Amino acid sequence: MRISEWMAESGVKFGTSGARGLVSRMDDRLCFVYATGFLKHLENLGEFGPGTKVALGGDLRPSTPRIVRACAAAVRRLGGEVLHCGAIPSPALACGAMARGIPSIMVTGSHIPADRNGIKFTRASGEIRKEDERGISALEVEVPDGLFSPEGALLSDEPDGFGAVPEAGWAHEIYAKRILEFLGGGALRGLRLGYYQHSAVGRDFLPELLRRMGAEVEPLARAEEFVPVDTEAISDRDRKLGREWGALGRYDAVLSTDGDSDRPLLADERGIWWRGDALGLTAARELGARAVALPASCTTGAELCGWFEILRTKIGSPYVIAGMEELAARAPEGASVVGFEANGGFLVQTEARRDGRVLPPLPTRDALLPMVLALSAASRRKIPLSALLAELPARAGASGLLREYPTERSAAAIERLRRATLPELTAEFAGIEGTEAVRVDDLDGVRIFFADGDTIHLRPSGNAPEFRCYTESGSEERAEELLAKTLAAMAEF
Repeated sequence: MRISEWMAESGVKFGTSGARGLVSRMDDRLCFVYATGFLKHLENLGEFGPGTKVALGGDLRPSTPRIVRACAAAVRRLGGEVLHCGAIPSPALACGAMARGIPSIMVTGSHIPADRNGIKFTRASGEIRKEDERGISALEVEVPDGLFSPEGALLSDEPDGFGAVPEAGWAHEIYAKRILEFLGGGALRGLRLGYYQHSAVGRDFLPELLRRMGAEVEPLARAEEFVPVDTEAISDRDRKLGREWGALGRYDAVLSTDGDSDRPLLADERGIWWRGDALGLTAARELGARAVALPASCTTGAELCGWFEILRTKIGSPYVIAGMEELAARAPEGASVVGFEANGGFLVQTEARRDGRVLPPLPTRDALLPMVLALSAASRRKIPLSALLAELPARAGASGLLREYPTERSAAAIERLRRATLPELTAEFAGIEGTEAVRVDDLDGVRIFFADGDTIHLRPSGNAPEFRCYTESGSEERAEELLAKTLAAMAEF
């Protein structure tokens, strides 16, 4: 049966970053099939064969060790060698594997709830692209007899790589060395940081790396059960926690990430969480970037600041990476090209150079780099993070989502809005926005621009039955007001 047929039958499909779905649908057999499809695709490209090493890791969801075990069985069944990296941040696994010139498989559902999980595939050259997804989906995969129970459970004694001792932390150290050698060991000296641990896979490794850069780090709110922290649609609970930590007057900043530690969450000394695109702009400026690729969900602050050449893309790291490649192809030699997303994930396409030091490329989402770039800038200039944020264009963004919003309903809503005329859109959103709709961008979903500069951007999630909304205005209060009104309207749409 083709992978595309497995996807249609299970509902576990490729989204914006890997295959994701309900854990109840992701039995061992399905995960084995998907990993096999990835490796067979690499075999067709001449990038996998008997003896090829494959780095394998995962996040801290309860279902992750089981899925890792099924993926490891696929690697070994095809003659590959598994390098178990255990629980590890996605960017650390990818960075280590790319440095060694080998593919990797990361089991993670990122920011989505624990009843869902996913598998992220990375070639030796970087994340798989949409063309890779199409190649994998077209492949036929046979399931060996006797390997699974009738219910789809793996019957072999395959070690899961979590209970076993992982491979000596080599990928962690390659990732750490990249940042340490660029910023230097004392880049954060004198800073007192809180680290919101929750259930993020990098909750121990990343604070220790911050200490290696000279910071004093205090762990906060460690969770025993999985907590779905979304850095793009920050929950009321996390906003409240940030304000409480800021009110203590103890920290220069509070840091965190999503579940697989590839999306950052940074709060300033007041406990106010930064928007991901504001953090991306600051990090890109610190790296001296010439050109930036970013998705349609980011605010227009990128264009207003005038610091970079900007290329807008669809939402999702594969599109941002393709945009970075396009920018790099026409950039002058030595120019730095980066990308970032509204969730704060930061990607580096070309070498960045500063003070005689070189930052190697890492064209996959990274959480730690943009946060330490902002922190080191504030420390070097002896200003608080809030003052650094104030230097950006006065554009505020807000984002939120409606959970358990059926995909068919999302598609119908977007199609109706896409077909509407500007006067119809003005009337449709009259009770929310109050001014005339002047332009529509359907690069990804529907983004409506109004005469007063406000925008409303609506799109279905690529990973879950969720409907996302992004708003932009001249103030945080107005952006949040627009968001609340739009979500309420879309719930009844």
